[in-house]
Amino acid sequence: MVEIVRVSNEKDLEAIRLLQRENLRVLIGEEEAGKEGFLTAEYTMETLQQMHQFQPSIIAKDGDKIAGYVIVTTKESYGQHPLLDSLFDSIDALNYKDACLKNINYILVGQLCVGKAYRGIGLVQKMYTYYQQSLSKEYQYLITDVAQENPRSIKAHLKTGFQIIDTLNYGGIGWDIVLWDWRK
Repeated sequence: MVEIVRVSNEKDLEAIRLLQRENLRVLIGEEEAGKEGFLTAEYTMETLQQMHQFQPSIIAKDGDKIAGYVIVTTKESYGQHPLLDSLFDSIDALNYKDACLKNINYILVGQLCVGKAYRGIGLVQKMYTYYQQSLSKEYQYLITDVAQENPRSIKAHLKTGFQIIDTLNYGGIGWDIVLWDWRK
């Protein structure tokens, strides 16, 4: 049975890195990326350790195996990865409901991944529900960006409750900035 929990040790972080490597766009090929979805950013173990000092990420565990993860990323993580920094900069320049997001206490999804053997069983929604239950008292919004070339991920985010609030271009790729308003 798969349970949703927070990262609690180095073994969990290493399992995230291994699952990440299995799903990086540069390693899986275009056909699989288009059908199954993909990851763009690769995080070093050091980066994951530093990010997890602020907020441990969320994992779906099947016994000792990591079935999926959502990297929890706070504003304190700025400077850990250029893609995240670019996203923070883009978000901080946006207004949502007549308020500048730079002045709002929001949190980011640094990355979301579900292992191939666990796709299609609702883990994205389960992990995001856990994310909301764990952190909605501290943060108003959960925000991330999704590559426009990744329709499977966009569909999963919209199904969860995210809405597209803007777009950006980074590295020649179009991205939808999506926001889940936890105040609703």
